[in-house]
Amino acid sequence: MGVGKSAFGRRAARELGLRFIDSDHQIEKEQGKKIHEIFANEGESHFRILERQFIEYGHPETGCVVSCGGGLVVEPGMKELLKQKGVVICLFASAESIIERTSRNKGRPLLNVDDPAAKVRELLKEREPIYMESGACIMTEDRTITEVVRHIIRTYKASKRSFRK
Repeated sequence: MGVGKSAFGRRAARELGLRFIDSDHQIEKEQGKKIHEIFANEGESHFRILERQFIEYGHPETGCVVSCGGGLVVEPGMKELLKQKGVVICLFASAESIIERTSRNKGRPLLNVDDPAAKVRELLKEREPIYMESGACIMTEDRTITEVVRHIIRTYKASKRSFRK
């Protein structure tokens, strides 16, 4: 959350000649409501089911870069499923950067709490070890968009060579 997945993913997809798909936007489109509404009305567990369905059936098998929500990989079995589907790249930023970047967006249901900064730190502490096991890890901190995108593309091309479906 707040590491630039959509911006970096969109640009990497364009440079690779692939289609860009944001899982949250697709879920919103299919459900006819915003993510924060899904959380409020059906709960986080229902949203996680929708994310899993999207990964299993909701996008083309090839020819796309998919930006997934930060909580997707922590769900049981998702790390393995994602690795079966393609090259997994996790983007990172410091807690301070994430707090600053997300403070302007009130549509983040996990951060609609009394102390969003504490929640960001808690989520990072919980999720970071799982992210580190999920795929290639790229820090976005203090780097230009061009630098991060080049690193994503190099990582994708190197990983794609060894990826077997």
